[in-house]
Amino acid sequence: MAAEQVVDVAALVDQRRLNGFSLRLVVFAFLIVVSDGFDINTVAYVGPQLIRDWHIAAADLTTPFIASLVGILFGAPLFGYIGDRHGRKLTIVLSLLVYGVFTWAAVLCRSVPELTAVRFLTGVGLGALFPNIIALVAEFAPRRLRGTMIILMFTGVSFGGAAPGPISAWLVPAHGWQILFAIGGIFPLVVAALCLLGLPESVKYLTVKGRRDRVVRLLTAMRGDLRFGPDTRFVIEDERQAVRFSPKLLFAGRLALITPLVWLLFIINLMGYFFLISWTPTLLASAHLPPTEVALANTAFQIGGILGGWSICRPMDRFGAAPLTVLFVLAVPIIGLVGYLSTISAPLMLIFVLLAGFCVLGIQFGINALSGMIYPTSFRSNGSGWAFAAGRAGAVAGLFIGGRLIALHIAIPALYVLAALPFVAGAIACHLLSRAYATEFRIAAGVPAVQPRTLADSPPVA
Repeated sequence: MAAEQVVDVAALVDQRRLNGFSLRLVVFAFLIVVSDGFDINTVAYVGPQLIRDWHIAAADLTTPFIASLVGILFGAPLFGYIGDRHGRKLTIVLSLLVYGVFTWAAVLCRSVPELTAVRFLTGVGLGALFPNIIALVAEFAPRRLRGTMIILMFTGVSFGGAAPGPISAWLVPAHGWQILFAIGGIFPLVVAALCLLGLPESVKYLTVKGRRDRVVRLLTAMRGDLRFGPDTRFVIEDERQAVRFSPKLLFAGRLALITPLVWLLFIINLMGYFFLISWTPTLLASAHLPPTEVALANTAFQIGGILGGWSICRPMDRFGAAPLTVLFVLAVPIIGLVGYLSTISAPLMLIFVLLAGFCVLGIQFGINALSGMIYPTSFRSNGSGWAFAAGRAGAVAGLFIGGRLIALHIAIPALYVLAALPFVAGAIACHLLSRAYATEFRIAAGVPAVQPRTLADSPPVA
């Protein structure tokens, strides 16, 4: 009887070179997060139009602004659980369908309560995206490039986020604010159809779930030179195998310290991020800057984010969280000066808005990647989902506190100084995280360090 052959899927993934299969995956993931970036920024750009058309105050928009974040708070852990139980691909397609339909439904809204309800349901759908797309990309990425692939994928948020400004200036005067929600709803539905046809399921997920035939098909699609015999058994040696998820796993072993710190970074950065992207258009408009400069400010912020994400890809693969500490420190003076510069020099203000995007979005892309780097395959979607849910608490706080401060008629320069203060705490927390996990970012926390087998160590593949 022939000896059973064992193939370590993690080793195959880690040692493979990037090819057309990898490029296709990143392109799909990029398109998915483009749609998310567009949705996040759309609400900020319809804000001034809704104030005029519905005869409401700026502070009245706080509730619909927050509603989608509250929806994500529920959707992220729920769909993270679904992703770990039923697959990344199915959950991503379902998410795109749900939030695409409800984004389009905002076209029909005629009041703040209606918009609030629709945005909440949109957020529930959005909650599925990031945990599952992070898990999918992480599980196909070689360990040496895992952070890079996740961050490159997430720069799609900035490309999508930059689009509402020019579209608003071009189409809203003729078609009204509804055109932004119409485009924002149709695009994810198109992407969902493309994903259904061409997005691969995670090969590590399929291995953990024992879906042998699909594992064979995917591995041969990734590397056409591989052939597997009928007795070949597939394992993942350097990650925890299938377990029934419990939230306790997020705090087991080293994760008892790592998970709270990661959650804190999500909370702090998303608090600042959502304040900036949601209220900056309204604040700059109230400072009597022309609409073109308001649109340029958003574009500058997103371009800065793209540059920030690109700049930290390789440093994060090499040094873990340490590069993010630098960005947290730089964010404090940069954000604090944006409001002051808006009153004295629009060109200089735009430069600092770009730098703010470099820091804030660079941080966000980095901590998104961390959530895919520190949790094992069996609960990676759950780990990322709970981190994003915790972060949405910070996002809600940023929007709510921002709305209340604006209602108090605090001067714009002072508002941006206040927005910069949480990044001081973020720098401290990120430094602690980088010290606590400096040498082990590439191994799932709480799991004893196991040297992955190389292909040379594995039995021959028939």
